[in-house]
Amino acid sequence: MPVLSATTGTWVIDQSHTTIGFTVRHAMIAKVRGEFADFSGSMTLDGANPANSSAELVAQTASISTGNADRDGHLVSPDFLDVAKFPTLTFTSTNVKADGDDFIVTGDFTIHGVTKSIPVEFELVGISQDPFGNTRIGFEGEATINRKDFGLVWNAALETGGVLVSDEVTITLDVEAIKQA
Repeated sequence: MPVLSATTGTWVIDQSHTTIGFTVRHAMIAKVRGEFADFSGSMTLDGANPANSSAELVAQTASISTGNADRDGHLVSPDFLDVAKFPTLTFTSTNVKADGDDFIVTGDFTIHGVTKSIPVEFELVGISQDPFGNTRIGFEGEATINRKDFGLVWNAALETGGVLVSDEVTITLDVEAIKQA
């Protein structure tokens, strides 16, 4: 595992090697997974003093994909993301703390026009040099939100009890970033 000092620098997310995903329960019995295909982000890390670090992420809400065109159509509609009115979701860090070789990044998460502070726990997976001379860093992160806190309230009651879509959404971030010169 690399020491935190090796993380110091400015890093830009490599979209082709990063997944910004989510998981939500459907009909209270199964998990539906999805991801955003169009996003960008960067991090400025200070391994000696992680509190001086920052990160930001912007995802285009219309790029949501769950592998089902009908469901995706519903998710981009005014019932959920309302992408015509809210074309992006954003995360901007407000505090970064080291926890061993891991980081807890707290930030302002904005979706559907609502901003809430959420903590995201990131594991530093590693740092490597690719065959083209680029230094790369990998993190895996996760946070859980209540979608209703962000105004995403559509649901349908089930005859057997419960609801069609759970309130709890787990956000997963598998991030690979490239160090900038």
